[in-house]
Amino acid sequence: MDRRVGCGGRYASLRTPTADQRIQALVLRSRFFTDPARLARWWVTAELDARPGGTLQVAMHEGPRPVMRGRFVELVPYERLVFTFGWEATPGAPDMAPEASRVEVTLTPDGDGTELTLRHSGLPAVLEEETGDGWAHLLHRLGETAERQDSR
Repeated sequence: MDRRVGCGGRYASLRTPTADQRIQALVLRSRFFTDPARLARWWVTAELDARPGGTLQVAMHEGPRPVMRGRFVELVPYERLVFTFGWEATPGAPDMAPEASRVEVTLTPDGDGTELTLRHSGLPAVLEEETGDGWAHLLHRLGETAERQDSR
């Protein structure tokens, strides 16, 4: 399977060519962003309420073990997911209050495949590169997880 992940600051993308747009179906239909068990397969442990206004809490397992907190803003099945993003005050965690930034995930048909685009806006300039690198890594893991699920 051909997978391309690119990242530049606040933008990251994943494209997996599939005739039946399996990534689109897997990401939202299988709820890789909205089901805690599936989210944990490619990101980390999460507590969430996947509806507009519902909370999202992601506990990181590395470094200073910070906790990301946000709220779901928009959920459009098979097309778009938007949530706020920020960190609880923890020594060593990035200095960005919970819900201070916004993450938009868009799924777009692209020829014989689907492109997942992630835009993270409202980041302090000092965090753009590190956050972009983190999303590129996570989207790579999401692609691998979706590919394993698809091969079952």
